[in-house]
Parts: sequence; C-alpha cells; structure tokens
Amino acid sequence: MPAELAVGRTAGIAEPRLDGGRLFWLEQRPGERGRTTLMGRGGAGAAPVDLTPGTWNLRTRVHEYGGGAYAVAGDQVVFVDDGDRCLWQVTLTSDGDPATVAEPRRLTAPPDPERPRAFADGLIDRGRRRWIGVMEQDGLDRLVAVPLAGGEPELLHQPADFCGDAVLAPGGGHLAWVSWEQPFMPWERSQLWLAAIDAAGQLRQARPIAGSAAGDPQGISVFQPLWLDDGSLVAANDRSGWWNLERLADVSALGPDTLPRWQPLCPMEAEFATPQWVYGLRTTAWDGTRLLAAACRQGRWELGRLALDGGPWEPIPLPFSDLAALSAEAGRLVAVAAAPAIGQGLLELETASGTWRHTPAAPPPLAAEATSLPEPLGFDGHGGAPTHAWYYPPRGGSHAEAPLLVKGHSGPTAMAGTGLNLAIQFWTSRGWGVVDVNYGGSTGFGRAYRERLDGQWGVVDVADCAAAARAVVAAGKADPTRVAFEGGSAGGFTVLAALCFTDVFTAGAVRYPVTDPEALLAVEHRFEARYTETLIGPWPGARALYEARSPLRHATRITAPVLFFHGLDDRVVPASQSEQMVDALRQRGQEAELHLIPGEGHGFRDSAVRTAVLEATEAFFRRQFHL
Repeated sequence: MPAELAVGRTAGIAEPRLDGGRLFWLEQRPGERGRTTLMGRGGAGAAPVDLTPGTWNLRTRVHEYGGGAYAVAGDQVVFVDDGDRCLWQVTLTSDGDPATVAEPRRLTAPPDPERPRAFADGLIDRGRRRWIGVMEQDGLDRLVAVPLAGGEPELLHQPADFCGDAVLAPGGGHLAWVSWEQPFMPWERSQLWLAAIDAAGQLRQARPIAGSAAGDPQGISVFQPLWLDDGSLVAANDRSGWWNLERLADVSALGPDTLPRWQPLCPMEAEFATPQWVYGLRTTAWDGTRLLAAACRQGRWELGRLALDGGPWEPIPLPFSDLAALSAEAGRLVAVAAAPAIGQGLLELETASGTWRHTPAAPPPLAAEATSLPEPLGFDGHGGAPTHAWYYPPRGGSHAEAPLLVKGHSGPTAMAGTGLNLAIQFWTSRGWGVVDVNYGGSTGFGRAYRERLDGQWGVVDVADCAAAARAVVAAGKADPTRVAFEGGSAGGFTVLAALCFTDVFTAGAVRYPVTDPEALLAVEHRFEARYTETLIGPWPGARALYEARSPLRHATRITAPVLFFHGLDDRVVPASQSEQMVDALRQRGQEAELHLIPGEGHGFRDSAVRTAVLEATEAFFRRQFHL
C-alpha cells in the first residue's frame, strides 16, 4: 500500500447531526490542506452537498484542540470559520433542501488583536433567535449568547475556568452544561451545572447537580448531558469507577436546595464516555422514543439501547467496533463508525427495525483478505498489572524474523481502537508486525486503569510499551533486534523516555513530541497548563521528578537512532522541544534526523505532509534495520 493511499486521500468525518430529517456532517479534506467543510443531505436518495465550498474552513481554536464547529436548528446553521475565528450564519432553503443556501453572513465582529477570542461548541436557541456557546478570551471560558441577527456576545455565565457541552431543555426553560477547573482535566474532575432561563433569556439559580469540584474529596467526571422529551436529564458519571449513564427525572421541579437524585440506568463495567479533549463528542442520543448509546468494553465499542426503568443493556448487532458522535431523531440514528476491515464512514440506523447502512468516507482500499486484523494482546505491564494492546500480524503471517513497530497513542488518555487504520496497514503490508498499546492511563478500561498513570508519566507508559514488545518477541512473532517505537505528542514523550530508560527498542520516530516536561510549564497553552501536576506532580515541589523523567536531560542514555517531525506553528508543544533534543543527541554523535514543517501545528492536516512523514519514517527504519 502506498503512503499516499494510507494517509493522504481519505477524508475525515466528524460531528454528524440529524435535524428535521436532514443529515449534516463535517468533512476534513487532506487533499485541500486539511480544509474542513460542512456537508448536508436532504431526504432519502438525495445527493450530499458541500454547504461551505471554496475557502471556508470550519474549525475552532478554543483550548487549541477545538471541536464543536457548527450548530444547526431548523433553517439556521451557525459555524466558526478558521480564517477570522468569527461566528457565521447561513439560512437553508424553506423546502428543507440543503442544496441551496444563502451566502454566509458574519454574526460577530473580528476580534481585537490585543484581546483575541475564540468560539466553539454552540447550540441554536430557536425560541430566542440566538446562538449559545463557549467563548474563550482573557484566559477564561465564558458561556455566551449571540443574536442570530448579529452582534456582540452577551455573557450568560462565567465559570471558574472551563465550560462546554451546553444543552437546552425541551421548551427552552433550562440549560445544562459541564464545567471544570485547573489543575484538573475534565475527565478527572468536572461538574454538571443546571440553570433556569427567565423571560429575558438570562440564567437564574445556576448550580452544580452532579460530579465533583477541585476541592471535593472524591474525583468524579461527568460527560455529555442529554435532555429527554419528558424533561429529564441523562449524563455519564464515573463515580462507580466506570463512566455509566444516570438519569435525573423531573428536572424542572428541582428546587435550589433540593438534593438531585440520580438513577443509574444500567450499571456495568463499560465506558459510556470518552476524554473531552475536543468539543462535539457524543456517545448518547435520544431518538424520540429510545435512549441509545455507545459503550466501550475491553477496547471495543458497541451500540445498544437502554431502558429508562433500569432494564438490561441491549446491544444492537452491528459489525462495527469503533463508534463515535451519535445523533438521533424520530427513530433514526447517525454515527461515525468503523471496523477492523471497514473504513470510517457514516452509519445510519433505523432504531426500531435495526436496519442500517454505512457510507465509507472513501472506497475500500484493501480487500478483506489483504487486511491485517487486530488480535487482543494481554500481558503483565508495570508492576505486574494486566495490560492490553492490539497486535496486527504482518501480511503473510507472524514469524520470528519480522520487524516490529510499537505504537504509543497520544493523549495520554486516548485509546488504541480497532477501526481500520490504513497507516497500520501500510506497515503490515510491508512485512511488519504492529502492536498498538493501551498502556496504563488509556481510556476504555475504567477510571482505575486511567489513574495508573497519575504521577507515573514516563514510568507506567514506558514499562507497558516495553512489556508489550517483549511479549510479542517472546511469542516468536518479531526480531528483537528490529523493534521500532513511534508516537506523537505525549506518545512521542513515551517513545523518547523508552529509548532513555529501556533497552527494548532499536529505533524511534516521534511527531511533535514532549521532550522536557518542565519546559511545558512555560508554554501558554491553557487547557493543559497544569496537566503535568497529575501526570508527574505539583511544581516546583516535584522538580526532581520532572528532571528524572525528562528525555532531554537524559539524552546521553539514548543509543538508538531517532527521527523527529515538528510543525513550526505548534502552540501546544513548541518546535523548540524537538530542536533542543536533536541538538543534545547530535552533540554526542548520536544519529538524529529532524524535519521542521512550516504551516503545520500540533497534528498534521495536509495530505502532502502526512504522506511525506510516513514515507520518511519507513525509509528511516528500513535504513536502520537494513531491510
């Protein structure tokens, strides 16, 4: 498989929404330098239409990672354009066909360069003709309203730090949203807030009704509030140790001093949520009659129905093991779905009958028999703890002389899933085995599994990835002299730390890596500004730990060749982190290759760049392993 086919052609799909019988979704196009456009489709048999053609680029920059780039209700669509970071509005045709829309109209003025601001994660309050969402400015999130006629944002609520996931109750009488504050990330401690909306559109009696604040004794995270037609609220809550769904009935009757009584809907060892790195994440949906959800068990996602009276989980038989971004209405559901041999696409489901169709983002690039399927790999990780990974055998089968590529995901709270990953197939088609590791800290295995990494970043992840490689070698499936390790961002940190502190890996490749955790403390990236307090320890009291874990400070320990890629526009992990690491390696004669990429930030979007990175990585490893 050529690199261009693996990473350069397939469009990304995100944030599908059903509204009024129409389907909308975002499509990220690598061939257009990563431009994201809004697609729409009318009734059955209608062709999809690009609603924001040309130079529009729907992307938000709130918290740098963005998400939540558009909202739709009735004939109104509001989106954020990356060119000026403003809110824009378009009106759909009166017959409901999205094929013809008016020219977009700017709702908010371009920001003052001295006080930049960013919008994201909004909804349309149809009754009051306004957009409600998040505005980030002056180092704080704000919950604001912007009239659909245009104008300056009006402050609705000022959280202590961060907020998002606002949802409007049926009838428009209440608003619920999620809030969290430093030093915690939203998957560590967050709260679900509720407020009444008065006749003037202002929020009244705002208060938290679930979750935990920074000072509470127990860490609890909440995720994605969802209103049902009867006025009750559903949200995921991990107070049991798993992100399970709970329901709060008769919300409108909840007094300001009444203790909310949440009812667990279906307690089980499964995750009905995911870390909120970006806005627009949805794992639960209401189709007007049924509550549907995606649940993750042992690294695989499944779709199912839940009874509101606490009945059993009812899985819906589908061939997909990666599911995200659920939206439903009137007995119909849409989601982004993939499987080990099926590429990412739009899943459309009739929820009563179970009838479905899947529209891939691109034609299948591989025959089923040519696809390497993931095999679950269980092994003893750090401290002997049971740990999980997916092993992909090389095409033609595993053998003791095969080179092995270990992958460390970013996050570090992400998850190695099982949806068709063409970048992995690129390697297996060339005779490599690949092991994609769910090291301690990964999502999908409960809160305790995530918390293994607390205070242990650079220890648990390193030990788990090294143990995964050893397990594959011990099974006679890889050559111990040809074990490479690659990762990006936090995964890049794990790669470099593993090269410093283990002898398992014989080459490494990193993209926009963290090379010195202490240097992150000086970066003006608010979302993760204090994340290292959880991962390593509070600064400056834990200074010795920061120094002990820093690959930059232990560069003399690295004896394997390393390949670096870093975007010059990266505001999350500046390119100076890679430059300093490469200088430290070269000063002692160690081989280090550096590619600095103009116009790219934290995560590469342009197809030409992604293709070149993959090709250069393969060439580097082939040279090192004499393949």
